[in-house]
Amino acid sequence: MKNYLLSGLIMTLPLSAYANTVPEKQQEARMLAKEFLGQLKPELGKAMKTGGPIHAVDICHEKAPEIAKNLSEKSGWNVNRVSLKPRAATAKADAWETATMNEFNQLLAEGKDPKTLEKFEIVKIDGQDTYRYMKAIPTGKVCLTCHGETVPAVLEDKIKGFYPHDTAIGYKLGQLRGAFSFQQSVAK
Repeated sequence: MKNYLLSGLIMTLPLSAYANTVPEKQQEARMLAKEFLGQLKPELGKAMKTGGPIHAVDICHEKAPEIAKNLSEKSGWNVNRVSLKPRAATAKADAWETATMNEFNQLLAEGKDPKTLEKFEIVKIDGQDTYRYMKAIPTGKVCLTCHGETVPAVLEDKIKGFYPHDTAIGYKLGQLRGAFSFQQSVAK
């Protein structure tokens, strides 16, 4: 995995230009992903216990954007979750994210553990060197309730109420559900 990450970085920019900041920034992004999941997962678990999947949809709709916004403000990173099959409009992947998730799917097909899939790279965005980081989000058992192949009609109606153009269904256990996707200008 380290070779995969390093080779992607070397192909993008000369490593010497940012050699001192890369490990630090990559670790910072990893910690943000861990913090995001660490805040969202207990909220969803609590919602499932107290009000079932219908209540969990409310929490996910309200809390996930709030967590992303708070982490963005606190860290200076643009914090988001994206998917090849987005639920929210903000979850639509850009070209770099799409290519990265396609790479992740290829690695999954080769037997890689989805929990280990991540990518850190420095790319140009509008002429500005920018750190990009993605961490795979595998589909867990609880995710199948709202994102699986069979979603109860009442739950599907609730989801469509928040996300009329939802495509985030039909997943199987272990598939790539999406990814944490963060970016930050190198100039920060």
